[in-house]
Amino acid sequence: MKVLLIGNGAREHCIAEALTRSGRVKLATYAKAKNPGIFALSEEYQLGSYTDFRSILNFAKKVKPDFAFIGPDDPIADGVADLLLELEIHSVAPLKTVARLESSKSFTRDLVQKYKIPGNPRFKVFFDPVGIKEFLQELGGNYVVKADGLMGGKGVQISGEHLATLEDGEAYAKKCIEKFGRVVVEEKLIGQEFSLMSFVDGKHVVDMPPVQDHKRAFVGDKGANTGGMGSYSDANHLLPFLEKRDLEEAHLITEKVADALFRETGILFKGIMYGGFMVTANGVRLIEYNARFGDPEVMNVLPILKTDFVEVCEAILGGNLNRVKIEFENKATVCKYIVPEGYPENPRAGEKIEIEPSTLNPQPSTLRMYYASVDQRDDGLYLSSSRAIAFVGIADTLDIAEKIAEQACGNVKGLVFHREDIGTAALIEKRVRMMREFRR
Repeated sequence: MKVLLIGNGAREHCIAEALTRSGRVKLATYAKAKNPGIFALSEEYQLGSYTDFRSILNFAKKVKPDFAFIGPDDPIADGVADLLLELEIHSVAPLKTVARLESSKSFTRDLVQKYKIPGNPRFKVFFDPVGIKEFLQELGGNYVVKADGLMGGKGVQISGEHLATLEDGEAYAKKCIEKFGRVVVEEKLIGQEFSLMSFVDGKHVVDMPPVQDHKRAFVGDKGANTGGMGSYSDANHLLPFLEKRDLEEAHLITEKVADALFRETGILFKGIMYGGFMVTANGVRLIEYNARFGDPEVMNVLPILKTDFVEVCEAILGGNLNRVKIEFENKATVCKYIVPEGYPENPRAGEKIEIEPSTLNPQPSTLRMYYASVDQRDDGLYLSSSRAIAFVGIADTLDIAEKIAEQACGNVKGLVFHREDIGTAALIEKRVRMMREFRR
């Protein structure tokens, strides 16, 4: 069997590993950069732009894959799944019209409202600046401004964190309108965030274990937002601050959204539906949806997937996810990203790093290593300006998984840093205490 993989990040390295694990797939990869990990797993590797549709089509014609898997958000939003259908190649990724679930925040908010699906906060969509300041005042100064387009996980600005005054909020909203033609302004939710990614074949929804991501750059949730500095999942397929009913609420929202997408567009969503949720004092609320695996969250779930991932992909495309028994190991996972010094604002790109040789060949049952954005030269690895390498500790408990990931991060030498607190008992206990107060 041949599979075409599009993408070159740590997310796609993890996907490539899962696709080839059973030994029955020959992988052909189309990427905009060389990822050493994906390259080693691929039979063919083509470099090119994700917006060069002719190049993508030519590579697909040459490869003749049984199906494609599109990893990043940009090619999904741009309609690469639609493009490949011209060659009758089906993709584990949604078609462009339903991929708006991620590419347009206003589309999703309006869809949830129209079909009376629970989970929406108070919100308004603005196409010009008129009325923005008044709505910010209505929200009592507790607001969120969301760019209505893809911003690499950095398009959301929150009052009290990124925006100090109403004027700051209004100014950022105006910038978003200038760039995308509209902006979403909504109430600021208070609670704990969690990611619930689901396999979706258009009619059936199967959840993966929930994960908590850490977007802030520095220890203690300080600093600027990043694409994600790391994440963790627990062995019982809950999170320490979650209750079973929280996952049930989130699952119901995703089921209803999948159904609403079909009713609205006539197109079945086939791929990964990744819900960002917040559990609040008043139940679960929807922050946003992504139309693909999260990065880093994918690295918490695919390594512990017991079911053959290729079989899951085939069921997504065939519309029969309900007939596949999808199982995950009862293991805790902690993912930590190595990033260049100065990341995300002034990263030290072009610097050489060295990894302890024992870490380069990790034991799959306890440690995984995924390349993100590094330049492999004859004399070793060099940093780019983005996240470099992810390490994932896998164990029976979060405490042990965190120690495994932390030790691996310490084996990377060079001008790099990582968040030492991800997955630690102290940081997790803060979240647990917060939710305990909320639920009283």
